[in-house]
This record gives sequence, C-alpha cells and structure tokens, in this order.
Amino acid sequence: MNPLSSRFAFSLLSAVAGSIFLFGQTPLALIAQEPGNVPETKAPAPTAVAPKHPDNDYWRKHDEQLLNDFPWLARFKEADATQGPPLAGEKRVVFMGDSITEGWHFDKPGGAFATKPYVNRGISGQTTPQMVLRFHQDVINLQPKVVVILAGTNDIAGNTGPMTAEATENNLAAMAEMAAQNHIAVVLCSILPAYDYPWQPGLTPAPKIDALNAWLKDYAAQHKHVYVDYHTAMKDARDGLPANLSKDGVHPTDEGYQMMAPLVEAGIAKAMK
Repeated sequence: MNPLSSRFAFSLLSAVAGSIFLFGQTPLALIAQEPGNVPETKAPAPTAVAPKHPDNDYWRKHDEQLLNDFPWLARFKEADATQGPPLAGEKRVVFMGDSITEGWHFDKPGGAFATKPYVNRGISGQTTPQMVLRFHQDVINLQPKVVVILAGTNDIAGNTGPMTAEATENNLAAMAEMAAQNHIAVVLCSILPAYDYPWQPGLTPAPKIDALNAWLKDYAAQHKHVYVDYHTAMKDARDGLPANLSKDGVHPTDEGYQMMAPLVEAGIAKAMK
C-alpha cells in the first residue's frame, strides 16, 4: 500500500469511527477497552470522553446532518457541478475549511478577493475527517492551481467526537497528499488562536493549537508546501484572539480578516511559483 493509500485509509477510518461515536454507539477505538465482566480482569476504563455540546436547535440539526450526510457532500454538489473548469489562463484557488473560511465572504463588494478567481468551500462546524471525505468533490474536481487549507480547530473542540492530534495530522496530510498528486499546490494555514471555545468551554485549546501549528509548519517544510502563519500575527497575551479581531474569541471580525488577507495572498503567490 502506498503512503497516500494508507494515509487516506486511516483518515477514512477516523471519519467513520467519529460518526459512529457521535450517534450514541460505542466508538471503534474503545471496543477493546471496555472493562471485562470478570472483576479479576481489572481492565482499564475507557479514557476518551466525547465533549457534550449544548442541547439546542443548532446542535440537533448538526447531529441530524451528520447522520444523513456525514461529510455534507450535498452542500456544494450543485455549485461544484456548475462551476465548470477554469478558463484559459485562470489561476483558480479553492479555500477548504470550516466556519472561519465560510465567513470570509469572497464576493463582498470591495473585499480583498472580490475580483479574484477564488472559490470558497468552507462549511461551518466541520472537522478534518469530514473535509477529507469531500476533498475530491469540492477541491480536486474544480481543478484549481492552489488549495488553501485552514482546518483543525473543530477537531480540538470535538465537534464530531473525540479526536487525537495524530488523527488530525493524518487528515491534514491526506488532503495535502491528494492535492499534490493532482498537481495542485498546497497552502497550509496555521489554526487561529483560541483561548476558549464558547460552545465547548473548558477545553484549554490554546496549547493544543500551538502543538498542531508546530506540526503544520514542520510538515509543510518537509513536503515543500507553503505555510501561512496567521497565529503569530493575531494572538494576544493569553494566546487567544483579542477583542478587536474576534467577538467570540474564535471567528474573525472584519479587522481580523483584513489582517489575514495579505498573509494568505503572499502564501498563494509563493505557491503559484
């Protein structure tokens, strides 16, 4: 099995396991860890605990969506079909990500990307196992010159169940490898600072984000991808986002996106070369 196949297989397994966990079943990774029926076995209790998200209309719809279409392939299926191949000389760029990407309104009049051939394929709340499963449809089939990947914060938040750092790294690597094998240049972006998640408080995400960003930077260097560092430019003294750059500590304000735009533009220009 080649490295891409093994990486994708690992990512696919993590996606399936995550979806099984979310819907109340025993996660595959924990089956072997259940305590034995005989006390003498002294089997260790499972240590992975799924973060509990609030019981409200948003999360009920979120869970129903995952049950019916885990990667949400239906979200951009029609848009992808009508996008068409790039025009002659068009340097198309696809942005893959979560709500931070989705909220970056490229077609906003006067915006940084209003006249650029940039395609936004961000979906709010998504984790990397979901993105791996829709990467071929929402990125490769659009035949971009460059893909910009900004993902991972929702993995840390546990939006689709508990995730290890290794699983997130494998999913990010799988997307980069799929792009590279299809002659698409890769821009890997640092996860934005976050001191806490308002929908999942108490997870202390900042050090986990720092560790994942260190891995992203190292992986990009090893594989000759471009690394864009939003984190260093945007963090405050708490290793989170300051109030002028985010109202909730996670999602950028207009000022936050204005700070991000020239950084990613420089990364895209480097990748184009």
